[in-house]
Amino acid sequence: MTAGQEKQVSEAQIAVHWREEEFYYPPAKFIAQANAADPAIFDRFSEEHFPECFKEYADLLTWDAYWHTTLDTSDPPFWKWFVGGRLNASYNCVDRHLATSRNKAAFIWVPEPEGEDTKAITYQELYTRVNEFAALLQGSGVQTGDRVTFHLPMVPELPVSMLACARLGVIHSEVFGGFSGRACGERIADSQSRILVTMDGYYRNGALIDHKAKADEAVAAAREAGAEVDKVLVWRRYPGQYASKSPMVPGRDFFVDELLQDYRGKLVAPVSMPAEAPLFLMYTSGTTGRPKGCQHSTGGYLAYVTGTSKYYQDIHPEDTYWCFADIGWITGHSYIVYGPLSLGTTSVMYEGVPTYPDPGRPWRIAERLGVTIFHTAPTTIRMLRKLGPDEPRKYNYRFKHMTTVGEPIEPGVWRWYHEVVGKGEAVIVDTWWQTENGGFLGSTLPALMPMKPGSCGPGVLGVYPVIYDEDRNVVEAGSGRAGNICIRNPWPGIFQTIWGQPERFVQIYYEKYCRNRESKDWRDWPYLAGDGAVQAADGYFRILGRIDDVINVAGHRLGTKELESASITVEEVAEAAAVPVIDEIRGRAVEMYVALKPGFTPSREIEDKVLKAIETEIGKIARPKKVWIVPDMPKTRSGKIMRRVIAGISNFADIGDVSTLANPEIVDDIRQHVQSEKVASGEVPRELSPQEVEEIKAFGQAE
Repeated sequence: MTAGQEKQVSEAQIAVHWREEEFYYPPAKFIAQANAADPAIFDRFSEEHFPECFKEYADLLTWDAYWHTTLDTSDPPFWKWFVGGRLNASYNCVDRHLATSRNKAAFIWVPEPEGEDTKAITYQELYTRVNEFAALLQGSGVQTGDRVTFHLPMVPELPVSMLACARLGVIHSEVFGGFSGRACGERIADSQSRILVTMDGYYRNGALIDHKAKADEAVAAAREAGAEVDKVLVWRRYPGQYASKSPMVPGRDFFVDELLQDYRGKLVAPVSMPAEAPLFLMYTSGTTGRPKGCQHSTGGYLAYVTGTSKYYQDIHPEDTYWCFADIGWITGHSYIVYGPLSLGTTSVMYEGVPTYPDPGRPWRIAERLGVTIFHTAPTTIRMLRKLGPDEPRKYNYRFKHMTTVGEPIEPGVWRWYHEVVGKGEAVIVDTWWQTENGGFLGSTLPALMPMKPGSCGPGVLGVYPVIYDEDRNVVEAGSGRAGNICIRNPWPGIFQTIWGQPERFVQIYYEKYCRNRESKDWRDWPYLAGDGAVQAADGYFRILGRIDDVINVAGHRLGTKELESASITVEEVAEAAAVPVIDEIRGRAVEMYVALKPGFTPSREIEDKVLKAIETEIGKIARPKKVWIVPDMPKTRSGKIMRRVIAGISNFADIGDVSTLANPEIVDDIRQHVQSEKVASGEVPRELSPQEVEEIKAFGQAE
């Protein structure tokens, strides 16, 4: 490539060298029973029928009043869906199923300790619990439009609390249980919530974790930020027994099981809410500044997750469905609570870690409970493949359908998921979407489209994606070039705004590709997802990861996911993470960190295999400067690799707070191994500039 040609390469164009994978077709048995098996559905949701096509999703709900405007674009990009309509999310998820399914399980809750009894919670029992807790909240002075923060783990009390708030028209904000008390306090302050609902303890990796201690930290952090918490409501893991060493604060802290004695049998009429009333806030972290409170609506959001649960998850009322995610993330809100419950299905909820006490645990649960649909993240799939590659073969379960969600999945991992976990019989939907989106944006429709490892598929029904380069030019399908994936149109599940920060909402998601700030035509307001992608000639998208997860080596932009996918084609490698390191000649170079499967020991031979795999799969330009074999990766409580921590180690930079990691002890092990070897070989980098420090801190972090 000449210098002139290189100048013409847009910064959005990430080097893409992945080979195209073959198609896998859905089995006839699945097609015969699928909710969406008629190809006419594509015409119904084509652009010429937008936005009225989404009436099909909205009609799956029970409305108190019908809407007069399907999509109001009068104040772009603050879109309003089903304007004039009124409904209640709690009623749609619980009450309306009582006539036909009151004795059917809404949730089957599996505690982490295998000796404890699994608990089935019927729709009737869920109705009773939701009403009683709603009455308790009313008695605590909570009113429609108020915000209530939850800091709850994977226990039934979490969906009960959510649905109780929804019943009252109260906006709930769940903070992932693995987050620190300080992180919770920041979110309390941002939402101006005056009540915190928490838990005394829960099980994680065989230990009963003291969770209530975080509530005191949260209240203190909120106070520092100028927000006062009036009341802390504490659910107990074992009613009547306190599992925390943190003292209850008189006048502030109350045990929910004791307060509920005054509300037994109480019924609370569901409040009829405008479709555009906020249902919940879901915070997503930024690289800088305060967390972003994504505000999701009631009518549009609920319609979207119900419709996508029916057509893409293929949920039928008779299915036993297991989304192996945490309700603390958007996946759990959309595809454990609101979507499946709205369809009246039975959902499995599991308290603990996937590999406790061993990596056969998920498959034992699936066999015992007769799970038919399984939904989890590539992180979990990789972990189970690493620790128990043959475990699924030991158990007699049968999935008809499996989902992967949360990040791109490497083709090799996809094939293990299909052949070993799915036993070659289950369809897979590889879904692409984000906290901000409410529900799926990219996926194959399982009965009507073939699957392709590593590709999510085309845009979902009623969603029209496009890839733009930095100059707003369309990157054509089949060109082999990558760019920024955007959605050309609004959809009902999209978030309404960033809570309290409407300017930031416009600036992050719409400003870059907006054609005309004065226009009220949705076509002039493409949504910037913040992910890099490439589209094959067949229309399928391959997501390359966050735009900020790109390493620029000598003018070539390398997607981290591509480097990592190449690395785990090496038989011994279980997990891989690519990070940038400051390089005096090339500006940036790549360093690979890999963790091995059990039974393999680190060796120069394995390092060489990784280097060769990357050269073979991508090219010499992508050859890493160094391959580090580590015992494990630093990970969040949800299992995601913290690439910024590794990047900090490689560059001798500040790695920030690691106390909230699931395995903080591994950080010092890695640092000692990597930095001592670099010092010995004279590779210590010069002092980083402030800009380079910020780059390293931001690496692997979504805006």
